[in-house]
Amino acid sequence: MSKSAFFSRNEHSVDRAIRVVVGVVAISMALAGPQTPLGWIGVIPLVTGLLGTCPLYSLFGFSTCKIG
Repeated sequence: MSKSAFFSRNEHSVDRAIRVVVGVVAISMALAGPQTPLGWIGVIPLVTGLLGTCPLYSLFGFSTCKIG
């Protein structure tokens, strides 16, 4: 698999928005809530949502984006 195919956009804008919201909520809970390290997992959906690419989607050949 080439590098460009692995990092190509594969998330629809709705998918991206949901990921960003989930990431921000998880991180804010880590900062203001129970303050467990588990909340920092929110960095993953935040970053993938901002970049528009999900490595797991690429690995399994899945895409929610029509552009690809």
